[in-house]
Amino acid sequence: MSGVDPRAAASGQVPVVPATAGPSIWRRPYLLTTLGAVALIFLAALQSLAVTTVMPVVASDLNGEALYAVAFSGTFATAVIGMVAAGAWSDRTGPVAPLYTAALFFVAGLAIDALAGDMTTLVVGRLIMGLGSGGQVVALYVVVARVFPARVQGRVMAAFSAAWIVPSLVGPVLAGAVAQYLHWRWVFAGIAILTVAAFAMIAPSLRGLRTSPEEPHMGGIARRLLFAVVVAVGALALSLSGEIEGALGWLAAAASLVVVAASILPLLPARTIRLARGLPSVIVMRGLIAGALFGAEIYVPYLLIDRFGFSPTTAGAGLTVAALTWAAAAELSGRFGDRMGNRRIALLGAALLAVALTACMLTAALGLPAWVPIGFWGFAGLGMGLVYPRLTVLTIAYSSARNQGFNSSALQISDSVGASATMAVMGLAFTALGGASGAFAAVFGIGLLLALAALVPGLRLGHAREV
Repeated sequence: MSGVDPRAAASGQVPVVPATAGPSIWRRPYLLTTLGAVALIFLAALQSLAVTTVMPVVASDLNGEALYAVAFSGTFATAVIGMVAAGAWSDRTGPVAPLYTAALFFVAGLAIDALAGDMTTLVVGRLIMGLGSGGQVVALYVVVARVFPARVQGRVMAAFSAAWIVPSLVGPVLAGAVAQYLHWRWVFAGIAILTVAAFAMIAPSLRGLRTSPEEPHMGGIARRLLFAVVVAVGALALSLSGEIEGALGWLAAAASLVVVAASILPLLPARTIRLARGLPSVIVMRGLIAGALFGAEIYVPYLLIDRFGFSPTTAGAGLTVAALTWAAAAELSGRFGDRMGNRRIALLGAALLAVALTACMLTAALGLPAWVPIGFWGFAGLGMGLVYPRLTVLTIAYSSARNQGFNSSALQISDSVGASATMAVMGLAFTALGGASGAFAAVFGIGLLLALAALVPGLRLGHAREV
């Protein structure tokens, strides 16, 4: 990643290099790096889904129902801090030390949870694990930028997308089986052991990486960490605002949103609030589509159970379809994204997501058959599979050695805050409308508005060194 004026990269005026086939990421010298990085992403995703599955059993066993929500929301809060810390550290020294440290926190948190004798100890482990999970992903993005040629980074991101999707197919069943036939503690312990093995694969490739960037690092680390803590606390308050009934809940949510919005700006690239062409628009689009998809997704099985009498297992069919289409579209985006072009990918992806959300909204409002949300939710997977990894590739392409960590953390923060904020607002709207048909239509309508809004930054992505 060299030879480009960072001012040109920031403005999106870097000329496009003709695409070539490039080396395979599944052969030497990249094989172990690819396997290790993909395995770490896979295990982070598996951890999230597995813990969601077994946490009711854990809370019951440890008499910790009162801390149930904090076990999830607290992890998100510390993940934001981990993202900023790993990004700033990577810009100062390179990604090696941050990745080692993040992996250590991740494994340590899981080990604490595996040995926890009470719910308070388990929550402490979850907070430590959150620091590691947030930092790990950011550091891995910087590793991709340093290790892989630009022309194959799209394929790496497609593999990362698949690594996030596969656990959605096997994670809940696998975690349930482990908890039933062994013990829930082995869910945490098993992922910790596998993480150590995965890190052993990627460790050799880290030895040859530069320990310091070629350009001066971005300053203000303490200030950025302070803002990260404020964003984390605001996001945690926002997620808990749904527990407050009536107008007070909306007031708490509005106040939390203001705090998050004011505090997040220093953690994002300059001119993000103006939707400037290039990286700022990439960051904004990621937050919008993450909010649209992840916010609405939790209501798809809810709709099938509540309105059509589906069992919880059968209701997951719609999500499974989307997981498969996401993986397929991510592979297409990784292989042919350069030919399709950023604008076409953005418009097509947002449009497919909007189609899926419209179908779900009309199903709730008009009582359409159950196959409509199940079948059309696959379009949401197609849209996200096309856009999601491409935005990561663009973020790396718009970055130089001095700001790869900052930009990668900005992308992850936009993603996480966009999803959590939307979930909170959707939850308030759903509760206010009493869970009736109009409530489902409202939450899908909110998602639709975000998907349509994503078209605006989608037209301003520009081109960098992604090809």
